[in-house]
Formats: sequence, structure tokens, C-alpha cells
Amino acid sequence: MEYIEMHAHMGSRTTDDYEQMALTGCVALTEPAFWAGYDRLSAAAFVAYFEQLTDFEPKRAAKYGIQHYTWLCLNPKEAEDRTLASQVLKIIPDYLDRPNVVGIGEIGLNRVTRNELATFVDHVDLAMSHNQPILIHTPHLEDKYKGTRVILEALAADSRVTPGRVLVDHAEEHTIPLILERGFWTGITLYPQTKVSPGRAADMIEVFGSDRVCVASACDWGPSVPAAIPHFVLEMRRRGHPESLIRKIVYENPIEFLSQSPKFRVPGRALAATR
Repeated sequence: MEYIEMHAHMGSRTTDDYEQMALTGCVALTEPAFWAGYDRLSAAAFVAYFEQLTDFEPKRAAKYGIQHYTWLCLNPKEAEDRTLASQVLKIIPDYLDRPNVVGIGEIGLNRVTRNELATFVDHVDLAMSHNQPILIHTPHLEDKYKGTRVILEALAADSRVTPGRVLVDHAEEHTIPLILERGFWTGITLYPQTKVSPGRAADMIEVFGSDRVCVASACDWGPSVPAAIPHFVLEMRRRGHPESLIRKIVYENPIEFLSQSPKFRVPGRALAATR
């Protein structure tokens, strides 16, 4: 089954991973800007990173027939440094016209601090000022519920934000109702240790439905599975769910959300609808 990978940090993966994803049906992916495993020391490091995301990675993906798109930001793990955040935020607009940039992300919170929240609000303002969709990271483990609530409150405080143009990622059983009832899109992350298994993801679909829901691997340099979506497909089939429902979640829903960027296209389809 064809699928679209909504969240994959391919800069930390090998070409073998691109090949495996292509062989299992991936036709397009989006790569959010994220933490490198260490804190970058200057805005110049982000310039080099944004060049990788907008030039090198699209070329790597194209060799395997995969369309590569990206989101740009300063990641929540580095958002505590307000001086660095200010410098990076001034750089991002220079890249928004690149052909594979579909929005601002993955922004959000890590430890739910005042500085992180201020940097998050600055990113939202940047997105609104440039009419960009937003991809949001919610904190892991014990900080997830609190962080998700704070993020949603901050979004509600900005009257310019349209919930349908925002995807709040890394949802779990206790946060997905908060996200969906406010009209946002949400992402379920198929990550083997700190997030959700294919079985839990299928449970969440059965309880909360499939509208405005996507699944993704969020594969990075940690223990993760780039071809996690096919495992979710297999679990859904094992439970007897129809192919139409599965396709909606792994293919049609991503197209519906990402088509809010005029740059997004899927191989074999016309340019997506304009904003």
C-alpha cells in the first residue's frame, strides 16, 4: 500500500532506509527540523542544517522515487536559549521559498519552561506572518499532558491560528482527545520505546476515529523503525479493518493536511490546491 511518512528525520538515516521505505510503499515524506543530539552553538550551524534539509536530502530521496519535504524551526530542545532562538528565527524566512519547505516545525515544548514557551510563541508568530502550516512536537513521557495543554492554550490565544492548518504530533491516549476536540490535526508516533506501538495506534483509531489523524515513524538517530507505517498497516489488516480506512490514515489524510501548502505534490498527481 502506498503511504506518506509525515515525520522522518532522514538526515540521521542511511540510504538503506530510503530504499526500505520505497520498497514498502513510501511515495513522499516530510522531515521536520529537530535536535542533532547536541545543542548547536551558533545560528551558522542552523544555516548549514537548513541547507541539508532543502538541498541534499531532497536529492537523496529522489534517487528512490520519494518526494522529500521539510519543516523549518529551532527545535524545542534548543528553545531555552532565547538569544540563539532570536538569531535563528531571523534566518528561517530566507528559506521559506525553497521548493520543498511546507511549513514551520517541529516546534513545541520540551521541559515546559517559560523560555521554551516564549520561543514557541515566536515561531507561531513567524508562521502566521508568512501564512505557513505548523507541525508541533509535544513533550515525552511525564511532561506530555501538561505540555500539550500549555501548547493548545498558547495556540488558542492567537486569533490568527486556524486549527485545521496545525498538526499536533506525538499524541497518546490521554492527549488525543484534547487535540481533536479543538479542531487540530494530530499525529500518532510509531516509535518503539518512548511513544506508541502499532497495536496501541490501532486501539486509538478504534476509540477516537480516523478523522484528522495521521501516523508516522519519527525515525531518527535513536532506536526507531523507518518503515514503521507498514507495521501499522499490517496490524490494522490483522484486525479486519477495510483497506479504505487504512489508506485514509496512511495516504489520504496526509495529502489532505499537506495540500494546504501549495508546494506539496504526490508523484502522479497535479500540484496540490493553493492555500
